[in-house]
Amino acid sequence: MSISVVRSTAINWVETARAGLSADCAQIFDFAEPAWREYRSCAWYVERLRAEGFTVEEGSGGMPTAFCAEWSNGAGPVVGMYAEYDAVPGNCQAATVHEAPRFGLSGHSAGHTDPHSALGISGLAGLLATKAAMEQHGIKGGLRFTGEPAEKVRGSKPIHAAKGYYDGLAGMLSFHPFYMLPMCNTVRWDTHCGAAYSMIYRFICDAPHKFGVMNGAPIPQSHSDIRAPGANDALVMMYSQARMLRDTMLPHVGGWSISEAILSTGQATADNLPAGLAELQYMIRVPSVAMAEQLLARLDALSHNIAGLTGCRVERHWVCKSRPGLANHTMASLVWDEIQQVGAPFWDRSAKNLMRQVQQNCGMKPDENPILPACEKLISPQDAEAILRESLPPNQLNSTSDDYTDMTWHTPTARFYIARPALKGGPYPAWAMNALGGMAQTIDPMVQVAAKVLACSALRLLVDDDARTAAHKEFNRRKAENDIPPLCDYPAPIQFKWPEYVETTRGTDWYIPTMEPL
Repeated sequence: MSISVVRSTAINWVETARAGLSADCAQIFDFAEPAWREYRSCAWYVERLRAEGFTVEEGSGGMPTAFCAEWSNGAGPVVGMYAEYDAVPGNCQAATVHEAPRFGLSGHSAGHTDPHSALGISGLAGLLATKAAMEQHGIKGGLRFTGEPAEKVRGSKPIHAAKGYYDGLAGMLSFHPFYMLPMCNTVRWDTHCGAAYSMIYRFICDAPHKFGVMNGAPIPQSHSDIRAPGANDALVMMYSQARMLRDTMLPHVGGWSISEAILSTGQATADNLPAGLAELQYMIRVPSVAMAEQLLARLDALSHNIAGLTGCRVERHWVCKSRPGLANHTMASLVWDEIQQVGAPFWDRSAKNLMRQVQQNCGMKPDENPILPACEKLISPQDAEAILRESLPPNQLNSTSDDYTDMTWHTPTARFYIARPALKGGPYPAWAMNALGGMAQTIDPMVQVAAKVLACSALRLLVDDDARTAAHKEFNRRKAENDIPPLCDYPAPIQFKWPEYVETTRGTDWYIPTMEPL
C-alpha cells in the first residue's frame, strides 16, 4: 500500500470538510468556557464523536468535562490524539476586527487565547480524516481521542496519565497553535516543556472571636470586640510576601515563573467582621521536579506562618503536578516529514485584509502584508532547537510549560506547532490575537494544515512498522535513563470557586460559584 495514496485520502477529507470544520471551530470559540466548567464544549465533542462511531467514556479520570473516545478498525496499533477546549477569564472577544466582547457578555468573561477552540477542532479533523483513510484502505488498528479540560491550569493530563489513559498507544500526536518563535511550523526536538506545579492555599478563619480575648471578659460593644485579622488579611500577606521571595526562590535566567490568582469566595460586606475564607492559587513553571519541590516547601512554610499571624488555619490543595517532557527524535522526525509534505499555512487576500483592519484598530499603520513572515515558513526541528538554545543556559534542559509533557512518559510523543495568524510589528493588545483566532478567514488556514499533519502522521505511524519499533525503542531507552513516575496523587480539583457561566432571568451571566468542597 502506497503511503502517498493513503496520505492523499486524508488530505482530501480535510479539504472537503473545510466548511463544516470552520463552523465547528466557530461554535467552540463562542462557547468559550473556562477551566473545569467546559460543559457545553465537552457535550458537543461527546455527541459528535458518538455520531462518528466512537465509543465514548464521559467524565474520564473523575473529571466531569473530560472524555475518552475510542474506535477500532481491527487488531493493530492504536494512535492517540486529543482536544483542548478551555478558555481564559478576562479575554472575552468577538470574532471581529475591533475590540468587543461576545454578544451579551462583558470583557471579563472567558475567551479563547491560544486558541483552544481551533486546537481542538484541528485534533478532531485529524482524527476523522485518519479514520476515513483507515476505512477506505483497510488499515488495521485503532484511534484514541481524549478530551482535555482545564489545560490553562495544567488540569487534566496529569490525571489522565496517572490513570492509564495514555498507556498502550503506538504514539501520541500533540499539536499546539504557534505561540512563540522559533517554535512555528516545526516540531520540538530536545528541549521540551518543563515541570509545573499548581496549588491553592485556602485560609480559613474558624474562631476569630478567640484571637484577642482579654481576661475572658467580653467587650460590651460588639463592633469594638477584638477579632482575628481573618482570611483576607492572610491572603494579602501571602500574596505580597511570596512576591518578595521571588528573587531568591527562582533563578535569574531561563524564563521560569511563579504566577498567582485570587479565587473569589463571593464575600461582599462592609461590616467589621473578618473574612472567614480566602483562596490563593499559584502556578510554578520550572525546569525540574526538584526545583518545584523546593519552591513548594518555601510557600508551604510561608502559608503556615501567615496563618498563625492572622488567626487562621491553612489547607493546601493540588490543582496539578506535571512532569517535564521526554524527547523522542523518531517521532519528531516522522511528524517533520509530514509537515514538509503538507507545507506551511497560507493566508489569502481576504484574510490579510481583516488583519490590516485589526492593525488599524490597534492604532498601527496597516501593513501591505500584515502576517508575521515566520507564519508562512517552515523551520526544521534542529534549526528551531539551535535558536531556542541561544537564550537558555547550557544546563537548562526544558523551556516554557505545558502539560502535554505527562503524555511523553507513557508513550512515544511528538509535540509540533503550526502557525496561527500573527501580525507583524506590535506590541498588540490581547484582543487582537484573540479575534484573529476566531475569524474563519484568519484561523481556518491553521486548522486545515494542523489537521492534515495530524492525519498523515497518524497514518504513517499505523502503517510503518519500522517507525513504530524505533519510536518505542527510543522511548524505552530515554525513560530508563531518568524515569519519573506519575506525580498525580490528588482528585480533580473541580470543587473550587472556578468562574463559570450561569443562566439567570437576565440571560447568560458570568458567575463565581459558591459550592463548598465535596
